Amino acid sequence: MIRPMRKLLLLPAALLLAAACAPADQADQSGAPSGGATGCDKASLPTLAAGKLTFGTDEPVYQPWYVDNDPANGKGFESAVAYAIADKLGYGKGDVTWTRVTFNAAIQPGPKTFDLDFNEFSITDERKQAVDFSSPYYDVAQAVVAVKGGKGEVKSLADLKKVKLGAQVGTTSYTAAAALRPEQQVAVYNTNDDAKAALAAGQVDAIVVDLPTAFYITSAELDNGVIAGQLPQSGGTPEQFGAVLDKGSKLTACVSKAVDDLRAEGTLDKIEQEWLAAAGNAPELK
Repeated sequence: MIRPMRKLLLLPAALLLAAACAPADQADQSGAPSGGATGCDKASLPTLAAGKLTFGTDEPVYQPWYVDNDPANGKGFESAVAYAIADKLGYGKGDVTWTRVTFNAAIQPGPKTFDLDFNEFSITDERKQAVDFSSPYYDVAQAVVAVKGGKGEVKSLADLKKVKLGAQVGTTSYTAAAALRPEQQVAVYNTNDDAKAALAAGQVDAIVVDLPTAFYITSAELDNGVIAGQLPQSGGTPEQFGAVLDKGSKLTACVSKAVDDLRAEGTLDKIEQEWLAAAGNAPELK
């Protein structure tokens, strides 16, 4: 706040000198940093456990987002992003702990058992009413997985509307499938594993998942699995993943700054190339 000059002239000279010599990035009385990275260092962050950073994710988790269902090993796209953010905030690998939280529980209102959660959470206005999101760390497309030679191996969106689709409950994959207005109601499953099992058993003709997951399912998990194609983006803004934080978390701005810095310096691109390089080669259904 700019104070009138006449009031500044009434301050004692010693106070004026002290104010002039104060660090430029010193926080104001509201506690909000006025510049630089003040308030975003390890010692200043109000985490659940002092000096520690608690990450959340689901049980189980899958490639290419995590490897061997072990989020703490630093392998997989989201595990690598999580540790890169931790490093930006001054936390070593030994300062990080992980807790398991189901997808739906993580985005519900109420106190959290984590500081931030990574579980392929698409940023939506509806979810923002219950939780905070960091800046986006990945732009994602939805894809259709089918069995080679089956009904779900379609060539167009019009054909896709005629087949039985499945998707995980509460996800943007389900939202994208339902938005197609298929002739049959979209089957809902608790996990992508359940949806994949239903596809293998012939209970559905195709399932909708994010593109990197589609590549992994068809290359390593599902016999004769194929990607029928990507679904077109709705609107002008791409679907994006962000870390979930408690609503109004004092960590949100600092985590977002860390993500923005990682993007600007090219680190996010490098992590994406290492773990998600296969994504992007599926045709878009029209």
